Amino acid sequence: MCFICGVENPVGLKLKIYETEPGVVETLYTPPEHFQSYPGILHGGIVATILDEVSGRAHMGDPAQARFMFTAKLEVKYRKTVPIGKPLRIVGKAGKSKGRMAESWAGIYDENGTLLAEGNTLLVDVPAEMLKDVDHQALGWKVYPD
Repeated sequence: MCFICGVENPVGLKLKIYETEPGVVETLYTPPEHFQSYPGILHGGIVATILDEVSGRAHMGDPAQARFMFTAKLEVKYRKTVPIGKPLRIVGKAGKSKGRMAESWAGIYDENGTLLAEGNTLLVDVPAEMLKDVDHQALGWKVYPD
């Protein structure tokens, strides 16, 4: 039911996020009209939400031993307006990792490869005790076939 990646969330974005190389994830998304702010423009809160999710996913790694993290800090740079109804490519890249903390970056590109928005995140591991009795498959944290 995750708002970003949950395939069963009726109002979610349903992003399919793929690891393209270790520490790098990508997804394609065409925002629908109901997420607009000004006419033809994706709402900035949705832009930030996408950057937050994709930057954090860059550190998840192997789904069988995924690294679950909370966002401690998110800095968003809105470089240009992000259109609705047009395909976007979203990339997340894992940065430095030290102990329970990690840095990450994500960017949203238009179909011409122009960087429209980017976000830098500081992430903190979810405490192990919060995950020890969690059935990740029941939460939907699994790899789905295409």
